[in-house]
Amino acid sequence: MTVRAIDPWARASDLDEAGRAIPGDVLSLPVLVVNRVFQPIRITTARRAIQLMFTGAAQALSDDGDLLDFAAWLDLPLRSGKDDALPIVGGAVRIPRIVHLVRYARRCFPSIRLTRKNLMLRDGYTCQYCARRRPVRELDIDHVLPRSRGGEDSWTNLVTACQPCNRRKGWRTPSEAGMPLMRRPVAPRWSISVRLLAGTPHRFKEWEPYLEAS
Repeated sequence: MTVRAIDPWARASDLDEAGRAIPGDVLSLPVLVVNRVFQPIRITTARRAIQLMFTGAAQALSDDGDLLDFAAWLDLPLRSGKDDALPIVGGAVRIPRIVHLVRYARRCFPSIRLTRKNLMLRDGYTCQYCARRRPVRELDIDHVLPRSRGGEDSWTNLVTACQPCNRRKGWRTPSEAGMPLMRRPVAPRWSISVRLLAGTPHRFKEWEPYLEAS
């Protein structure tokens, strides 16, 4: 197999439509880290992931669910059109998509800040009254119980609303306005899709089973 040349000055975040790295610094590609019981805990770089594998602190998780140490991972052949490759002496090695920490089992549950961005992430950038997904510039944050009537700034009293719905509701409650909410607003649980992937421009399909189960 011909290994693509690496241009160290190219942007590492450049990915093609299939999610493969456009020739650049493949060591900066994102890698999902799961703990000993296969719970996602963070996103790291390919450089750090390979370091963890080399020191024995982590194993690569194959597409078939097999755990492979560094030596076994080196022996895997590159798959044309599917793998990102790191050139090494005598050939190339696959960039892992997921690494599994050998000993670490604890999982952190940090509180999620109440911000406009996080509220919209919780609600999927979708108006909670009309169920339409709109661009951010066309969305507001609405107080379910209006401030003028004692409504507080909290996860359970704030929802994403499109501007027409927000204007229509005004100072009324949803029941008074005849505008039932899609769902009851709640404080978000630890959400991998919000916390780990915030700021990550790409998610690989190999991550999906672990993200959906988190």
